[in-house]
Amino acid sequence: MYRLFIKRSLDFCISLILLIIISPIFVLLIIFLAFANKGKPFFIQKRPGKDEKIFSIVKFKTMNDKKDKHGNLLPDKERFTTVGNFIRKTSLDEIPQLINVLKGDMSLIGPRPLIIEYLPIYNKTQKKRHNVRPGITGWAQVNGRNSIAWKKKFEYDVWYVEHFNFLLDLKIIGLTLKKVLQKEDVNLSEEQTSEYFNGNN
Repeated sequence: MYRLFIKRSLDFCISLILLIIISPIFVLLIIFLAFANKGKPFFIQKRPGKDEKIFSIVKFKTMNDKKDKHGNLLPDKERFTTVGNFIRKTSLDEIPQLINVLKGDMSLIGPRPLIIEYLPIYNKTQKKRHNVRPGITGWAQVNGRNSIAWKKKFEYDVWYVEHFNFLLDLKIIGLTLKKVLQKEDVNLSEEQTSEYFNGNN
């Protein structure tokens, strides 16, 4: 019952309530980031969701688009804005994903949605991570996140897919809040802080 109906209902209701409560902060962050990023407060990128269906993930934009003389983007560490760096360290960049949860693209809890380029190189077991909606946070994120190897992350993701229930989701939310408050591995994103996954690591 929880897997089929309750989880999605809770995702929708909790996300809606959170968006209403934090709407003043949401608006302020949009204004600050619009100034810092020349009118572009959001980072939007295509990601694979449940059943590998592609959707557009929405995050706050924490880096500018400055390029070198050859037209290539500067390294990440040189493109972080002051407000963007603060937002990334506090995981506030993930807030817009509540909109993805409302739309049904994502869940509050689930395997993090990674980049599309990884799809062809997942093995059969790793592909199971797409049997559920991706999440804003997940089992891998509260068990080391970027301090563990890709292989271990995928093991955590698949284990979650096969065992998730209400109590486990509640535990993950509690552990996530603890990490954010203690500023421990607070950045839930993978793409900027992990080495590129090539199918072997």
